[in-house]
Amino acid sequence: MKIKTRFIKGIVETAAKEETVMPWARGTRRAAFIEKRNAAVKLRKTA
Repeated sequence: MKIKTRFIKGIVETAAKEETVMPWARGTRRAAFIEKRNAAVKLRKTA
């Protein structure tokens, strides 16, 4: 059981160090993503 606990702790530690930014994260990137998505929807409606 001890090896399993150490393995899980290692995974959690690595995940905490990861700094991947997703497009839907808060901030300017999120606003740009939403604007782009809404523009695509508007184009399809007019076609």
